[in-house]
Amino acid sequence: MFFVRNMMRIRRNILVGKKVNRSNYPSQRWKNMIRVAIGQSKMTVRPIAGFLHILVYVGFLIINIELLEIVMDGLLGTHRVLAPYLGAAYGVLIGIFEVLALLVLVSVMVFWIRRNVLKLQRFWKPEMKAWPKRDADYILYFEVILMLLFLSMNATDAILQQENHPGYSQAGVFPVSQFLSPLFNHLPHTTLVLLERSFWWLHIAGILVFLNYLYYSKHLHILLAFPNTYFFNLKPKGSFPVDQAIATEVKSMMGIATLEAEAPPPPPEKFGASDVFDLNWVQLMNAYSCTECGRCTSECPANMTGKKLSPRKIMMDTRDRLEIVGKNLNTNKGTFKPDGKQLLNDHISPEEIWACTSCNACVEACPIDIDPLSIIMELRKYLVMEQSAGPSDLNKMMTNMENNGAPWPFNAQDRLLWQE
Repeated sequence: MFFVRNMMRIRRNILVGKKVNRSNYPSQRWKNMIRVAIGQSKMTVRPIAGFLHILVYVGFLIINIELLEIVMDGLLGTHRVLAPYLGAAYGVLIGIFEVLALLVLVSVMVFWIRRNVLKLQRFWKPEMKAWPKRDADYILYFEVILMLLFLSMNATDAILQQENHPGYSQAGVFPVSQFLSPLFNHLPHTTLVLLERSFWWLHIAGILVFLNYLYYSKHLHILLAFPNTYFFNLKPKGSFPVDQAIATEVKSMMGIATLEAEAPPPPPEKFGASDVFDLNWVQLMNAYSCTECGRCTSECPANMTGKKLSPRKIMMDTRDRLEIVGKNLNTNKGTFKPDGKQLLNDHISPEEIWACTSCNACVEACPIDIDPLSIIMELRKYLVMEQSAGPSDLNKMMTNMENNGAPWPFNAQDRLLWQE
């Protein structure tokens, strides 16, 4: 119930954004989702982190297949209900689950060491303090606990099977949990049953708690990575959208005849974006999908040279503002009451967005196809076209473009002076 409620709130928050059509080229979109979200193709650009992530991703998914059997046993009052139907294959499956659980444990420990001992730079940027730092660690601890509960449940179960305790039929092979058995061998049957049932319940409860925790965590990408990669902008990365009203006006000013017979389209109510309501719903979904891995920021040339810009922070700030808007909607029964705040200035500063070189390195680096640049460009457009608040050099260039048709302060009759 809580999970469904939270997912519906996220959907509502995303849909406060403007409409955008991303239904074209469905076959290409499916291929992109399979390649990037399911196949993890962009994760392996960094082999060590990519390989470990795939182990955790595949291991966690496959191990939780056994959760289906655990739930069925609880509902039916059985013990390893699928064993009679799968025969010898059941032992192979349990063995695979246990090996994967061990690999997940090792991978998670390596991730923790990379973050907290080796202190990789991208995990220690200014935006990764307080909650983002704790959230990343909480998830790692959660995964360790879930894997240990799974293995401990199997270890106590195996002992009860070996001793022919009533209700525990012989089923499964336990290549990893057998090494935990010495911890429980000396215990009486009643205690073993109590522990096995406790591990069983705690594993189920842990999965459900984890599922509901996703709403508050960066690990929401576990669910949103799939639609996020499906609705990715398929246009070339160097292509920027052109507002037709602006294009028509510029052509008219430059004396370029237009072929359109109909009247030019009306200008939009607002150029660019100053708040989340001005962004489109895919950009807002991007914000919720962000994994906070920092690959975008580590590849950003502006950030490398000490500029304030961090593409990861752009996405985190957009999500934070969207959460504030969502709480406002909750409080006011679905109606947003102006709070005197906005995304631009209150969360993202002009200094950050003007540091961007629009090189698309952040978009290329993101393992789930998030596009921070599109948000940066919308914020820039608002500053320039609504507030005339661009950098002085940019304003001079645009004035020259308007007056002379070129970035330089010479008119068309003095073209030879441009080279100087």
